[in-house]
Amino acid sequence: MDECVTVREAAEELSRRTGKSLYEAAYELMLEVKRGKYAVESGAGTFGEYLLGPGGAWLWAVLALVAAAALLALFVEASPVVYLRYVLGALFVLYLPGYAIIEALYPKAGELTPLERLALSIGLSLAAVPLVGLALNYAPLGIRLQPVVASLAALTAGAAIAAAYRKYRAERLGSVCTEA
Repeated sequence: MDECVTVREAAEELSRRTGKSLYEAAYELMLEVKRGKYAVESGAGTFGEYLLGPGGAWLWAVLALVAAAALLALFVEASPVVYLRYVLGALFVLYLPGYAIIEALYPKAGELTPLERLALSIGLSLAAVPLVGLALNYAPLGIRLQPVVASLAALTAGAAIAAAYRKYRAERLGSVCTEA
């Protein structure tokens, strides 16, 4: 085994070497870690380090798109910029809420294909946005532009932050290293 490899790579290499199934190799690897033959290092440091590192880049992109779409929806009515408002508004309503929820539900990269993530994101957005409207219908604020934008932004940002935390938790168990 190399000096440090991911847990999955270590289990696959042990499976190839011993001829055991991946499940049996992973179990044997866990026993060897307990015996002290290998050390397990965290793949990500703290949650703050994860957010400020390359793992959190997608979260900042989603939050920036949400902020830009919200600001354009609330404050821009000028003719040349209104087209950008339409594009970001469509993205804000039809894709981003579902994307954030899908990322929270399926934090690991290999769980869904990109096409499945896209389709589920659009479908979940088409289901979640009317529910936000229904909730606002019974709220004292009513269905107006400001409450709708604020509610969708809060839903998307909250789901994206939850997704970032779930992704961080999924990546915490990062690598198996030989004991020196």
